[in-house]
Amino acid sequence: MNVENAKKELTPDLLYIEDIERVCNEMALKLHDTVVHQLNRKGAVVGISGGIDSSTTLALSVKAFGAENVLGVILPETESSSDSELMARRLAARFGIEAVVEHITDALRGFGCYERRNQAIKKAIPEFNPLTDKSKIVINQSAERNIPPLFSVTVVSPNGEEKRKVLSRKDYLQIVASSNFKQRTRMSMLYYYAETLYYAVIDTPNKQEVEQGFFVKHGDGGADVMPLAHLYKTQVYQLAKHLGVPGEIIDRIPTTDTYSAEQTQEEFFFQMPYSMVDLITYGVENNYSVQEIAASVGKTEEETGNIIASLKRKRKTTAYLRSGPLYF
Repeated sequence: MNVENAKKELTPDLLYIEDIERVCNEMALKLHDTVVHQLNRKGAVVGISGGIDSSTTLALSVKAFGAENVLGVILPETESSSDSELMARRLAARFGIEAVVEHITDALRGFGCYERRNQAIKKAIPEFNPLTDKSKIVINQSAERNIPPLFSVTVVSPNGEEKRKVLSRKDYLQIVASSNFKQRTRMSMLYYYAETLYYAVIDTPNKQEVEQGFFVKHGDGGADVMPLAHLYKTQVYQLAKHLGVPGEIIDRIPTTDTYSAEQTQEEFFFQMPYSMVDLITYGVENNYSVQEIAASVGKTEEETGNIIASLKRKRKTTAYLRSGPLYF
């Protein structure tokens, strides 16, 4: 930790990268050397969804390997937002890479992804009609309360009417496990292309997603390299702007693109804006007091202490996701 920085007032400015050109060059060089010299691969495969993290990862990969050595894979399914595929196509065109589209709906049906998930939803809301209604999972309470999260399923009818029901632990786990087929199927397809081309799979999670466990083990958390894993989301946006990611992607609200009903990352997982999560985490990691952190994010000391406790709890309970196989 820089002693001078510790004396500065805790503000979002501390999260910004001063020499962004140098940092981008160093990251691209490290990515290139890691893939070519450590992994002995020739290029990069990146799953692109029109989201900020995958778009920044793609842009960095192009800087590292050249557009001719990067493949973008677009992986829609029947419940994906149509905007995701459209923006991913535009992103590929913007950076001049080859992109392929693989629709994974049939594979998901084969796994029983939708059927297993809908079965659990109907236990909570019997009138749920999967042919016409949309659904999503949301967290009920705020992170400002120092209690474990309570999850509900929300069903949205064609006329926009919403019904919400708190989920039992069993039904919640079945919905999540079923939905995770999506990320694991996508990763399988990325490795198909990586192996045919002798490329490496470049993953997209940022620092908060890795540390808080906002990924699927052996799904979007399984890859060869994670070049953004040390960056706060705030810094990912800074890299995106510098690397030329289209403004429509930068301005887009981060979503999970997992459930059929529209759902932001905030309502499903983080429970607060990413900018607040970043600043609080930075404050904790750099030994700012709870009082200083509270003042920086406009919360009371009690609320801030509860948020910090919640972040630490998530990090502890998701340690399993970050562990590799245990060898005996």
